[in-house]
Amino acid sequence: MIDLLFPRRSSHGSLDRKMRVLVPLLGALLLNGCSTYYGQLVNGQVQLLRAREPVAQVIADPARDVKLRAQLRQSQAARDFASSHLYLPDNRSYRLYADVKRNSVVWNVFATQEFSLDPQTHCFPIAGCVAYRGYYSLSAARGEAALQKQAGMDVYIGGVDAYSTLGWFDDPIINTMMDRGDERLATLIFHELAHQRFYVKDDSEFNESYATFVEQEGTRQWRAYQGLPPANVDLSKQMDQFTQLVLDTRERLEKLYSQPLAPAAMRAAKQQEFEQMRAHYRQLRDTQWNGDKRYDAWVNAPMNNAKLLPFGLYDQWVPSFAALFKQVHGNWPTFFSEVERMGKLPADQRKAALVKLSQTPELPPGGE
Repeated sequence: MIDLLFPRRSSHGSLDRKMRVLVPLLGALLLNGCSTYYGQLVNGQVQLLRAREPVAQVIADPARDVKLRAQLRQSQAARDFASSHLYLPDNRSYRLYADVKRNSVVWNVFATQEFSLDPQTHCFPIAGCVAYRGYYSLSAARGEAALQKQAGMDVYIGGVDAYSTLGWFDDPIINTMMDRGDERLATLIFHELAHQRFYVKDDSEFNESYATFVEQEGTRQWRAYQGLPPANVDLSKQMDQFTQLVLDTRERLEKLYSQPLAPAAMRAAKQQEFEQMRAHYRQLRDTQWNGDKRYDAWVNAPMNNAKLLPFGLYDQWVPSFAALFKQVHGNWPTFFSEVERMGKLPADQRKAALVKLSQTPELPPGGE
């Protein structure tokens, strides 16, 4: 999630200075009749800022949880690696820690029309238009989802471990980032710093696919740097296959929704596509994954268009960025320069460039 309501980049000054930026903005939003939604965004961000404390201070405090201190110590090695080896921003982000006392820092609400995979977009002063609305309270997210459902929309709520303010604030490591182990924490740091390095307004697919590639390649290099073996190839392949399964379902649904069917017939065909996805999933699970049921809960839960949206946002162009990285022979500064060049193109040209990259033939082993 990119939550940017703030009109200027902050220094390392006090929270009071930042509040002087937020208060006039909040007043403007209130005048525009958006007090409830924007008010909770500003309040949630301010609470997060107030909860921050230096990681070094937590690590040095013997009264703090031993596991927390060990995780934070390892996180700082990954944070140093991000700047020294991956050429990601070198600033105070992720050198601070905040405990928000909940399992997700934000909940995103995705919504689509019943027979469309086009997300309902929401636009913000700096971040531009994104395919969701974020809430710092699960009850508020559920309230928004209920309203959307009453309006006939397909709706999905997704919890968020972390988000970037694109460097406008010093983003902290949050307790929500730490439940899945040291490596997952490192990958989140790489992903969010990639957003700080470069961001394109109004193009969530580009931004998230780019950051996801940086996360994946950065994690591969981080493991090698630590002398660890490559990540479990089977699990990585499994994730890729599952993602492709969802993307294939999206493609079939898009073709379905372009047909001139009556609503009842369209509704029935839509459910058939979801059942086909479930059948294909079970076949993959039972014949290629040795019965691994890690995705069962997601697949077997109620399904709709909105639930498929995050996959397109976060994964669609990852192969394109992987191809670009190969083209520049794994040189990070050159890669980022090319990403910035592509990001500055008009939207149609940018998409054409990504499509062309996705069609790049695989290099032969040892080839250039």
